[in-house]
Amino acid sequence: MARKARNPAESKEIENSLFAQSRLGREELFAELGTSEVGLNTVEADERLERFGPNVIEAGHQRTLWEKLAGAVINPFNVVLLIVLGVTVVTDIVISREKTYSTSALILATILISAYIGYSQEEKSNDAAQKLRKMITNKVDVIRNRLPVVVDITDVVPGDIVKLSSGDMLPGDVRFFEAKDLFVDQSSLTGESYPVEKFTDVKAGDSLTSLDNIGFLGTNVVSGSALAVVLSTGSRTYFGSMAKSLSTDKEVSDFEKGISSISRLLIRFMLVMVPVIFAVNLLTKANLVESILFGITITVGLIPEMLPVITTSTLAKGALDMSRRKTIIKKLSSIQTFGEMDVLCTDKTGTLTRDKIILEKYMDVEGNEDLSILGYAFLNSWFQTGLNNLIDLAIISRAEGEGLNHLK
Repeated sequence: MARKARNPAESKEIENSLFAQSRLGREELFAELGTSEVGLNTVEADERLERFGPNVIEAGHQRTLWEKLAGAVINPFNVVLLIVLGVTVVTDIVISREKTYSTSALILATILISAYIGYSQEEKSNDAAQKLRKMITNKVDVIRNRLPVVVDITDVVPGDIVKLSSGDMLPGDVRFFEAKDLFVDQSSLTGESYPVEKFTDVKAGDSLTSLDNIGFLGTNVVSGSALAVVLSTGSRTYFGSMAKSLSTDKEVSDFEKGISSISRLLIRFMLVMVPVIFAVNLLTKANLVESILFGITITVGLIPEMLPVITTSTLAKGALDMSRRKTIIKKLSSIQTFGEMDVLCTDKTGTLTRDKIILEKYMDVEGNEDLSILGYAFLNSWFQTGLNNLIDLAIISRAEGEGLNHLK
């Protein structure tokens, strides 16, 4: 069942707002955001940080400790064992004259051991993932109190004036008002690996990501430099609305489906066989208590009590082995899915895989190889002020190999 996604009307509102802000004049935009070219002062920035919150995307519900514990305890096999535990407590302890605790204690220990292994392993994986996130800190240059300062990207607020250069991540949805040879990688939003050039003026665009003067959270500057004003941050951004709408529970794996199927089969056996055995035993022996105890014995015998412990510990060992290979497994059941793979296919071309293009030939209009053609292409690729794309790099590499460095 999917978690509650962002309201589609709210997502549409974000898109409409960005379209409108892309067409505003500079002064109109600054007036709407309550800022100016000299940026916010410290007091204004702190007030807006308190008002809008940190610049982070809250995609999905963070489980509480009790929800994590419940998730570790409640699984198909443990549910069956809990049913058997309840019955044995009644028959062996509550109504029995000679109270015996061994069967109930064994079943309870099995449930607790299985739950502990699963919970502790997932918590270790989550802790490791959190530590990795804390190791990665993103900074951004903003103008505060008329001076450039470096702040953490989580402290950026709407109305901040940011200075961007090659390698910087965009700290939110921004409007560029100064740009020089600015190319931005928007592959996280569009899937297109080739960077998009950005300008200060807007041209007619049929989609939000095609707006020339708008940059988006989740993208980064490949080359060039720019000054921009932050329009929105965190979950109120275009990327934030996408992350929110895509925040759903993971699909049930084949392993989990198999466990559920076996559990349902065991429950059906219990519901059919135990009453029949109880009835037959009662008719032949005419002893109600013995018949109930015999039925319970059959029920316990049908359940492989140690199976939850065996499966959980085996998956945990797989997760431990993967951690030694610097791979974090956050969900134990994914180990089985990972082990099922024979062939892994990815949607990448040879260019993306090697990240390299090789220039084979350079020809004139008659189809003859002409070194002067390579020389002109080399001059164009070497002296341009924009982004050196893969074709430019291929031309430069081949020209240098042909001894045309003197043209520089």
